[in-house]
This record gives sequence, C-alpha cells and structure tokens, in this order.
Amino acid sequence: MAFHLGRRSRNRLADVHIDLAVVVVTAIYTTDTDFTVIEGVRTKQRQQELFDVGASKTLNSRHLTGHAVDLAALVNGEVRWDWPLYFKIAGAMKAAAKSCGISIEWGGDWTSFKDGPHFQLPWNVYPMYPSGE
Repeated sequence: MAFHLGRRSRNRLADVHIDLAVVVVTAIYTTDTDFTVIEGVRTKQRQQELFDVGASKTLNSRHLTGHAVDLAALVNGEVRWDWPLYFKIAGAMKAAAKSCGISIEWGGDWTSFKDGPHFQLPWNVYPMYPSGE
C-alpha cells in the first residue's frame, strides 16, 4: 500500500532542509507504516517549552535550523506512539536516505535519550545553518 503526505505534513516540510525533505517524501512512498510530519522547523520559544517539560534535552536542536523533523505513526488515521511502529518508520527513512545518498540520524538509535519520532541531518555532514549552506 502506498501512502502520501497530507497538506499539513507538506506545509511542515516547507522550511526543512531540502535533503531531509527529500528523504521524508521518498520514505512515505515506500513505508508499510503510514506517518505524518508533526514538526519541522521550531521557534526558539517552542524549543524552550519542550525543554522545560523534558520533551527535549537541548536548546540547540536541529529543528531550529530546519535540519530535523518529527514523524508520528498513523494507524487508521490516528496518531500512535507504539515503539514497534517507529522501528518500521525508521527502516523506511534509513532506506530512503541510503537510496538518495543522504546521511540521516534517528533519535531512536540514541543511547541517552531515545526519541523515536525524531530524524535529523547529522551535525558533521550538515554543520551550517541554512543561510550558510
């Protein structure tokens, strides 16, 4: 079954780095688990809010520069947070990244703070802010 990104997801990708957006769009067509983009670029205020409630461990998030997205699994049109779904989405994202020749990192692979919905372009490959790339 082929899925597609809805208008809200496409809007949330609008200011995301083109390489990451390409990976997300490629992955939605190949995944067996539907997903939506819940966040792309964040303001400093939004990042502070997430940090304050413990939903983020940094104020220097890749979301601030358009180098990260958060994806949520969809089952029958409803957002689900079951970890097995995020392993499937991560598999599709990693395969899409590889096929596009783009490096990504998955928050679910982190050892200190597991973040299943989070995907980002690595700092060492994409060190600069969008205006400097």
